Amino acid sequence: MASTVTIRPTPIQIARAAALALPGDVSTRPLLGTLGVLIGAGLVTLSGRMLSLGLADLKGHVGISYDAGAWLDSAYNASLMFIGPFSVYVGGLLGSRRVLLFAAGVFTVTCTFLPLIHSYSLLVAALIVAGLTSGTFYPLTLTFALRQIPLRYLPFTLAFYATFIDGAVNIAPSLYGWYRNHLSWHWMFWNSALIAPLMMVCIYFGIPPMPPRQRSGPAPSFAGYLYLSAGVALIFAALQQGQRLDWWRSGVFNGLFWSGSFLVLCALIRRLLGPNPLVALPYLAKWNTVLLGSLLFWFRFTLCTTIILIPQSLAIRGFEADQIGPAILWSAIPLLPIAFIAGLLLLRKLDPRILFAVGLTCTAFSAVLNAHYSSVWAAQNFYPTELLTGIGQAFSLIGLVGCIVLQAIFTGGLARPEWVLTFSAFFHTIRLFGGQAGAIYMGHFIADREKLHSNLLGLHVSSGNWITDQNTHAMAAGLYAKSSGMASASARAVDLIGARLRLQAYSLSLIDGFLLLAGSCVVALILVALLRESPLNYGDLSTLSPVKETKP
Repeated sequence: MASTVTIRPTPIQIARAAALALPGDVSTRPLLGTLGVLIGAGLVTLSGRMLSLGLADLKGHVGISYDAGAWLDSAYNASLMFIGPFSVYVGGLLGSRRVLLFAAGVFTVTCTFLPLIHSYSLLVAALIVAGLTSGTFYPLTLTFALRQIPLRYLPFTLAFYATFIDGAVNIAPSLYGWYRNHLSWHWMFWNSALIAPLMMVCIYFGIPPMPPRQRSGPAPSFAGYLYLSAGVALIFAALQQGQRLDWWRSGVFNGLFWSGSFLVLCALIRRLLGPNPLVALPYLAKWNTVLLGSLLFWFRFTLCTTIILIPQSLAIRGFEADQIGPAILWSAIPLLPIAFIAGLLLLRKLDPRILFAVGLTCTAFSAVLNAHYSSVWAAQNFYPTELLTGIGQAFSLIGLVGCIVLQAIFTGGLARPEWVLTFSAFFHTIRLFGGQAGAIYMGHFIADREKLHSNLLGLHVSSGNWITDQNTHAMAAGLYAKSSGMASASARAVDLIGARLRLQAYSLSLIDGFLLLAGSCVVALILVALLRESPLNYGDLSTLSPVKETKP
């Protein structure tokens, strides 16, 4: 009796078959679609960064307190988090093109009128609308990039996609400072209102309409998406407000956190009882996918160098946004050249893991150099290290995005819409949570280290110590001429010494923050080493002949 031998395809054969199944030219204007993807990715990042930079001006415009103003940023960012998972539902049901055009139109109108709002409650509502609409840009444009950009454009598209995201973070301080000094702070919103219509034009002409959806199987339900989206948004808001509300000692924090956790649990139970045809959670249960999600989380933490540490190290000496901006801008200078270099390297079959590892190494080395910071540093002292940081962040992000896309192609994720939508929403959620969790932890870390250093320095600065008394008397003598008496001059001298003490304690805490970032890059390098090699590379993809899409 003859025995049958089952020949199983090799991983490289599976990967090639998945790549060949992709359409080669799904759009008659692929460059316009690619440009729409790049603008959408950069716009959502730029809008969020502009809001963070201009929050003080916005609070002054409305006339609200610090505590009330803290909810403005949370309203926008929690809405971004809400729409991330929910975009899987609306994108799968209506198509990316239709959703993006509608969302970009509403976002444009909202940003146009946002600076003109004087009511606090209306301002919160408008920021929620802006977050809900702009939050669709990242996952849905990434979905288009993964499924519909021709393979021959893919390496450079990914390189510029990462560049637009990273560049938006780095140019925002200088751009906002220029707007505030030469035009008005209103342009923090009007800037987005001018860019969004350009994205709409590119999407309209560059992204083809979605074919009619085949109605087979159970109808998709929005309830599970609603539970999950609302749950992660509430947890996100709780984490963002945790430091201000004193974490578990606050009833508001506990209410947000536990209600969000309950809704997430409800979403998981509903997913187990009734699977939704538009979501494919089992598809995410792969070694490289989980590791890449962790690395994206880690990469967002490394951005604290340009978002938190360097701006704060200059702000404690009274520098304004336009003075801090040039230091951050140096990290944006190498982005475009590196995008070309990285695209060429990927086409020459370089493993994107190597790009990622090189970028993390540069970022770690830059953080170690910044750890030599002292309270007398100005913006010019950060120029060389920020240039190195820009090189590191660009290579890291391009390598990371390159690994993510290869993972989607190799695992066949682009063959089914629900897989690629789930894949995009997963990384969008990780991107938002990673950035916010990194900023929250770094803020908490710096605050705790500042208290520690203040206590340690305070042990050597006390009344009765001859060095302290000598400095106090010398400063009081210098201040006596402009004081009402010796008692007033002595009090002012004590205040000045206390300010010096706080400045040094804060400087030491920032040094600890730089060292923490260097250590986190080392941990990320270990995770990169654990990534499995993809059977395909971008040089192989560019030589394949995908299926040409035919018009009826």
